[in-house]
Amino acid sequence: MPYLDHAATTPIHPDALAALTAHLATDATGNPSSLHASGRRARRVVEESRESLAASLGARPSEIVLTGGGTESDNLALKGLYWSLRAQAGPDGPAPRLLVNPTEHHAVLDTAVWLAEHEGARLDWLPVDRLGRVSPEELDAALAAAPDVPTLVSVMWANNEVGTVNPVRELVAAAHRHGALVHSDAVQALGQLPVSFAESGLDAMTVTAHKIGGPVGTGALLLTRELAPVPLLHGGGQERDVRSGTLDTAGAAAFAAAAAAAVRELPEHAARLTALRDELIAAVAKEVPEAVLTGDPGPGPEGRLPGNAHFAFPGCEGDSLLLLLDAQGIECSTGSACTAGIAQPSHVLLAMGYEPEEARGTLRFSLGRTSTSEDVAAVAAAIGPAVERARTAGLSR
Repeated sequence: MPYLDHAATTPIHPDALAALTAHLATDATGNPSSLHASGRRARRVVEESRESLAASLGARPSEIVLTGGGTESDNLALKGLYWSLRAQAGPDGPAPRLLVNPTEHHAVLDTAVWLAEHEGARLDWLPVDRLGRVSPEELDAALAAAPDVPTLVSVMWANNEVGTVNPVRELVAAAHRHGALVHSDAVQALGQLPVSFAESGLDAMTVTAHKIGGPVGTGALLLTRELAPVPLLHGGGQERDVRSGTLDTAGAAAFAAAAAAAVRELPEHAARLTALRDELIAAVAKEVPEAVLTGDPGPGPEGRLPGNAHFAFPGCEGDSLLLLLDAQGIECSTGSACTAGIAQPSHVLLAMGYEPEEARGTLRFSLGRTSTSEDVAAVAAAIGPAVERARTAGLSR
């Protein structure tokens, strides 16, 4: 069965599986915060995993805060840093400002909106171009418009839907000229692009394990040592007094193993995915000439994620296409949200300037370690008839 939804989650990597099962064994039991021998053994595993993760991510071990995944990390970054900025401004200071890219994952978007609605944050949206990219010049202008307001910027490294890569270093440089903090959700970038926290200049960065062959429920927020976000969770203060909760020893070990493998295999992996992706794009264009490839069409990794091919199919509903392909054993995603069975336009494409009709008829094919040319051939054979049936279904409504 062709699995083309690696952007949602990936099959576990053999190295991560070996680490996970080894540390789930009964003889490895121990709370990393306990002082007895089992606890010390577990703590050693956690700290060795932290060091390995730091090496893979271009960071210092002290900058890694282990979390329960990408959503928690995004929430901790935005809420915690917003509350920290507000405390620094004092009761008489201006409410901190959030500058957010409207094509972000909902873990960032919904958090930013919540802070505006419930915590008095000033929320402004950074425009994106037709490719879904944030311009450093636009960011510079937005920050210059409110020079005396403490600001947190959040721009994802690479878009989870259309695959467009943002110029992170240039955006960070523009923000830092104005004294703003910058967070980036790098969940999709890790494993497909070179990711270095130190070289990026970011103040905070979100990553998660299950997008790179690690287990679900394990992630990290990278934070420079100067930052002390207000915690979301209170309790034992296990992670720099920023994130409380018993540490997942096995999860940390598996995450570290998956990240090490991702970095080690990156050159070959990215080249293979790029070739498969281009093969898939050509196949869809041949079978459905009117299909629109969204995002950056450039072949280089600086423009688009190697494993992403996202299309808009005029005259179709994305959910209909998804189900028709699923019936043929091809698993992908629409990239759109469905509420109570009603297809909604992709918020990403709407922000990029597409019409609602175009933004409803989308499919995202995302490739990964287990993807093959046979998977591409299966899509090529199925996509034309599926589009015809989806259009017929749409006309009959």
